[in-house]
Amino acid sequence: MATLAAVVGALTLLAVLNPLRQPDGADLGPQSSGARFVEAEVGAGDRPEASATPSSVSSTPSAGALPGATDALPGATRTDALPPVVDHGPRRGNKVALTFDADMTDAMRRQMRGGAGTSYANLKIIDRLEQEGVPATFFLTGMWVEQYPDVTRRLADNPRFELANHTYGHHAFTADCYGLPRIAPRKMTADVARTFDLVSAYGGRQTRYFRFPGLCHDRAALTALAPLGLTVVDGDVVSGDPFATAWQPIVRAVLDQVRPGSVIVLHVTEANAPMTDEALPHILAGLAERGLEPALLSEVLATG
Repeated sequence: MATLAAVVGALTLLAVLNPLRQPDGADLGPQSSGARFVEAEVGAGDRPEASATPSSVSSTPSAGALPGATDALPGATRTDALPPVVDHGPRRGNKVALTFDADMTDAMRRQMRGGAGTSYANLKIIDRLEQEGVPATFFLTGMWVEQYPDVTRRLADNPRFELANHTYGHHAFTADCYGLPRIAPRKMTADVARTFDLVSAYGGRQTRYFRFPGLCHDRAALTALAPLGLTVVDGDVVSGDPFATAWQPIVRAVLDQVRPGSVIVLHVTEANAPMTDEALPHILAGLAERGLEPALLSEVLATG
């Protein structure tokens, strides 16, 4: 029941459309239940429908779009096929991926600019990871990068951290995604490309990994992103950290679900996930007790 409660709690994150009520939109509610490893939602060989990258968009992989490329970024894929959708890595070995979403919406930014003193960057999480030398992958919204350039630079400067894409302003890419406002289909490609450009300017361990808000996606959304040559990463371990009021359910939710090759979804958005920093040391200890070792997402997906 604790895990179920944690999952339900996860579905409340990010609907800060009205900060005074429990949000409708979440960052953690998968729309499909089956675990997948590098498996496209529809045939990976399908060619995308007309959704050309706008001429103003410069973010395309230099090598990842080319079959047989050897110097591609992690997650780079063909641009003439729908992107693969990944829940976890191979179920062998002992590696798992800690991933942290850095969400930012218009409402969250307005709240910050209103002088409320709210923080959506949990530095205690970053401190802990750095102190213990723990690898992690951060899925950044472009708006978060703009709001926290110094924190973004800190992440990029750490060779144990990978940077990935979580859209620009955390809009939904499907019609029904936990109440999140929807982005117009014609803007999808440019939105994600813009975020790749913002993140790539900081250097560090760049990737072509992407996570949809709410994990909501369909064929139309995948088609829109095909020209960008990326890999969609959902995750198979829902932490339940959004709006949690205690750290124990978060820890139980993670440790009850985790397996070799797992991709664990957590949040670094302090105000919306206030207990994650307290849960993290217990999660790390529990992983160690199970013989599991955190690794970069690219390593987990490549080797398990």
